[in-house]
Amino acid sequence: MNQVTKGQWNGYDTYILNSGRLEVTLLPRLGNNVIGIKDIENTREILRRPDESELAFYLQKPYHFGIPMLIPPGRISKGHFEYGGTTYQFDQNTANDNHIHGLHRSQAWCVSDIEEEDDGCAVSTEFISSDDPKWIAQFPVPLKLEMTFRLQGTRLSQSLRVTNLGSSPVPFGMGYHTWFLLDGEPHRWTLDLPVEGIYTLDNELIPTGDLSPLGHLELLNTGLNMKDADLDTILRIPEGKPAEALLKRDDGYQIHYSADRDFFKHWVLYTKGVAEEFLCIEPYTWLPNAPNLNLPDDETGLIHLEPGQTVNLNTKISIQRTSPETHQD
Repeated sequence: MNQVTKGQWNGYDTYILNSGRLEVTLLPRLGNNVIGIKDIENTREILRRPDESELAFYLQKPYHFGIPMLIPPGRISKGHFEYGGTTYQFDQNTANDNHIHGLHRSQAWCVSDIEEEDDGCAVSTEFISSDDPKWIAQFPVPLKLEMTFRLQGTRLSQSLRVTNLGSSPVPFGMGYHTWFLLDGEPHRWTLDLPVEGIYTLDNELIPTGDLSPLGHLELLNTGLNMKDADLDTILRIPEGKPAEALLKRDDGYQIHYSADRDFFKHWVLYTKGVAEEFLCIEPYTWLPNAPNLNLPDDETGLIHLEPGQTVNLNTKISIQRTSPETHQD
């Protein structure tokens, strides 16, 4: 059973991919967000899904639900930077007149293709940034964004293709602010995440470019239980290690989240206060404020795109179940 059907959310078309094991709901006309993943076999919602009554909040802060794209992610000092001879000024939309979480919010994407095959189903969408006057006023070089969502069994793959349509080079960075549910039982969940340091923030919560030791978060490398976790933390992935997160429940239920290590160099973990309902696991290509940091691109993760150049950014989420570990007194 691999099929794509249409639905509605507050009058906006949704596209629902169903493999018989997972049901994935897309909202292309409001930011191309994955607003829901339902585990059919285990009758469980995997993501924080917006209720229809939350339309106004969604339009104000769409990055609080599902798997929103942040283009670019995180804060930029005063929303200002220069690159390749072009000056960029983003909206100053957070404390201290800085910018946060990019230009991609609730833009309307077009569905360009739908596939239904024996091994899975897929929806492809696209958006050109010059179609959005607010975007192009802040980022004056046009981009073409193309996304393919592919569902195969219990695995959802997202492939974002970005093309520089302009005549000058541009800096590109993106991340996914992925809202996983902990079901009000954080003590049952443990996160494994290969990381080597915490990025130091200044008093305006902007990275300085320096790293500090992991401290108690060293447990991420072997398994950090979510009980009492209070996280809003940017972490670096070690050289030679994969960009992989494994969120495990004590009954063997697992969520595996992976990203293309060639481009994704950082993770952000966010629990919205002390962990209770949510754990955001966020793969980032660039370190927030990357264009203003005195660091090489291979450290910040800033992607340099020449005119006509394209980059493909791939991530995957899969659901697995293993036998729970046996605990002895």
